[in-house]
Amino acid sequence: MTETPRLAETFEEVEDALLSRWPETRLEPSLDRIRAFTELLGDPQRGYPVIHLTGTNGKTSTSRMIDTLLRALDLRTGRFTSPHVERMTERISIDGEPLTDEEFVRAFNDVAPYTHLVDEDQPHPLSFFETVVGMAYAAFADAPVDVAVVEVGMGGSWDATNVADAAVAVVLPVAVDHAAYLGDTPADIAVEKAGIIKPGSTAVLAEQAPDVAAILLARAAEVGATVVREGLEFGVVSRVPAVGGQMLSLQGLRARYDDVFLPLHGAHQAQNAAVALAAVEAFAAGGEQSQALDDEVVRAAFAEVTSPGRLEIVRRSPTIVLDAAHNPHGAEATAAALEDSFAFAPLIGVIGVMGDKDHEGLLAAFEPHLAHLVCTQNSTDRALPAEELAAAAREIFGEDRVSVARRLSDAIDQAAALAEAGEAFGDPLGSGAVLVTGSVVTVGEARSLLVRQGGRS
Repeated sequence: MTETPRLAETFEEVEDALLSRWPETRLEPSLDRIRAFTELLGDPQRGYPVIHLTGTNGKTSTSRMIDTLLRALDLRTGRFTSPHVERMTERISIDGEPLTDEEFVRAFNDVAPYTHLVDEDQPHPLSFFETVVGMAYAAFADAPVDVAVVEVGMGGSWDATNVADAAVAVVLPVAVDHAAYLGDTPADIAVEKAGIIKPGSTAVLAEQAPDVAAILLARAAEVGATVVREGLEFGVVSRVPAVGGQMLSLQGLRARYDDVFLPLHGAHQAQNAAVALAAVEAFAAGGEQSQALDDEVVRAAFAEVTSPGRLEIVRRSPTIVLDAAHNPHGAEATAAALEDSFAFAPLIGVIGVMGDKDHEGLLAAFEPHLAHLVCTQNSTDRALPAEELAAAAREIFGEDRVSVARRLSDAIDQAAALAEAGEAFGDPLGSGAVLVTGSVVTVGEARSLLVRQGGRS
C-alpha cells in the first residue's frame, strides 16, 4: 500500500510533486480519476455556480474579463486558467489575485492526502492537470467564492474541469489545435468542446463557422440549454483603436453599452469582450431572462482588464511586444491586431514553438507582417529545436529574412538590435519593434527576462 504523501512545506516542494505526475500533454480520455478525486474531496465544484469556457483561442483573456465584471458586481470570484505564463500559482486565482505561494502550498496539502487513494484505485494515476483542478475546486469552496470562472485545459467533454456542471457555458471560436488529441477539423473539435454545455445551462456562443455552429446548436438542443449567439443576440457594434487599447460599443443581451474603453488591442479582444459581457449578463439573470448591467459598472470593469502575454508591451526603445499566439488562428488574430493598432516598421519576430504545434501554419500567418525572424526555443523538452524551426521558416520567409539564436535572451537581443537599425530595412524613420510569440511558455520566459527580473524593462 502506498504511503500517505508527506505534506509540503514550500512552493518548490509542491511544484516538484505536481510536475512528477503525468504531464498535461499526456492524455487518457476519462473523467473517472477526477470524479473519484472530487468525490473524496466532497465534490467542492458543486458548492458554487460555474461559468465554463472552451474554444481554441481567447479563453484566458475572456475569463479575465468575466472575472473583472463579476467582481465589479460585488461577487467573490474564483478563476482557474491554464497554462500559466510565468508561475504555476497563476492557475488558481481568488478575487482576481493568484494564490500566494503559501496559499498554493495550503491548497496542495488540503488535497494531497487523497491523491494516493485515487492513484491506488485507478488504472492510471492522477495527472498534473487533474490534481491542480482538484486543488482549484477545493480552494474555491474553502474561500468560499460566489462564482467560479473555469477555463478548460484542452477540449471539453473529457477535460478534467468538466466534472463541474456550468450554469453558463462559453464557447469561443473553434479552430484546429491539439489535432492529435481532438481531431483534424474544426467540426471534429467542436464535438469535443460541445461537451461543456449541460442541461439547463445557458450556452454563450462566439461567432463560429457554420459546421461548428451546427454541432454546438445540436448539443444545446439535445440537453435543453438556452443559446445566445454573437452576431445575433449580442456582439460588437463598433470599435475604434485608441491609445493603449480601443473604444467599443457593445450590444449585450438586453442593453447596448457605449464608450467602453478596453485596454487590450485587436478585433479579437473586442469580440472576447462582447462574449464576456453576454456571459455575465446571462449569469446575473440566473439562467432566465437576462438583465442589463449598470453602464458605469461595465465601463469601469473593462477599463481595468489586463491579460499578460496577450499583445502586451513590456519595453520601449525599441518596443517589445509579447503575444502567446501558438496556432495559425491565433497568429492571424495577432497579426491583424498589430496592423490595426500599431505602426511598427520594421517589426522583428522572435518565435519559439512547441514541437506538437502547426509551426508552418503559424509562420505563414506571420510572414507578411515581419521584416525579419529570429528563430529560438524555450527551455522545455517539448520545444521545437530552433534550427528545425528555422529550416521551415526559410522555406516561407527566404534565407535572408531568417536567423537563429537558440537561447531566448540572445534572440531578443538580436531582434532588438535589428529593430533599432531600421535603415537596414529601408525605413530609417521607422518605429522598430520586436514581437515575441509562438508559445505561452516562450512568452512566459521572455516576460520573466524582461519584466520580473527588471533587467530590460
